[in-house]
Amino acid sequence: MFKTPPVTKNLIIINVLMFAMKYVLALHGIALDDLLGLHFVLAQDFRPYQLITYMFMHANFEHIFFNMFALWMFGCVVERTWGARRYLLFYLVCGLGAGLTQELWQFGQYYIEGLYSYDYVNAGTGIIPMSEFLNSWTTIGASGACYAVMLAFGMFYPNEVLILFPIPIPLKAKYFVLVCIVIEVVSSFATNGNVAHFAHLGGMAFAYFFIRHYRRRDSGFDGWDNYRGSGGGGLLDRMRRRFNERRAEDVTEVYRPDGYDYRSRRKEEDDEVDRILEKLKKSGYESLTEEEKQKLFDRSNRDEQAH
Repeated sequence: MFKTPPVTKNLIIINVLMFAMKYVLALHGIALDDLLGLHFVLAQDFRPYQLITYMFMHANFEHIFFNMFALWMFGCVVERTWGARRYLLFYLVCGLGAGLTQELWQFGQYYIEGLYSYDYVNAGTGIIPMSEFLNSWTTIGASGACYAVMLAFGMFYPNEVLILFPIPIPLKAKYFVLVCIVIEVVSSFATNGNVAHFAHLGGMAFAYFFIRHYRRRDSGFDGWDNYRGSGGGGLLDRMRRRFNERRAEDVTEVYRPDGYDYRSRRKEEDDEVDRILEKLKKSGYESLTEEEKQKLFDRSNRDEQAH
């Protein structure tokens, strides 16, 4: 956790704290899920703020454990790739999109099944008012946002090999994401459980269009496959051009009494970045040390801000 980037780490901490608070307040008769969970838009207990708060609530230990594990596993890489600010925006937008998708699905279910024409519902354990039944349509969990982060990882690093446990099957990230999408689509129509499959799909859909938007806007990250893009359009070529442009700029030399030379320091940094990029090209991202990854990330951000 000490090496986990700040946004991912703080999201995990907030979710764990909210999960603990849920059980503490339950001892005093307060159901936090009812207050912060996302209710159906036509239910009496629906509040607009629930579109944000619902993604910090979880049903049980298994629910929060797998969500936070996925967030940590994929979120660390995505945050380092994009930077904290854009990553946080991405997470919240996709979580919001997942909630809206679930609301849209429930809205369609409400009208398609003709629930609007009934005053009471046979819930199996007894006859309850329709208002009480609609209040039970509550969505909680960070799954939609976590599926979005997983999709982002698959789009950024499509050929990164993942090992699936408990069955040790190596699978490229792009195929892993595709399998998850197929499972969610099939499960959406094949089961009537309490899992919000459409929220998962909605989070992934918002993630896809979010990433496409930023790629069109600033020629963003296209995945490590594009290192050797034809015509000099790969990521490696773009980064080399950017670094060379910065190197060619006229920089006023500043000398200090201790013999500090700006040009000399800049040249050492450029040589180090070239070495890291060459290692990246030959051996892949995972061959880099944490220090090398951080240097590459910091340099890329600094040059992007300078432009």
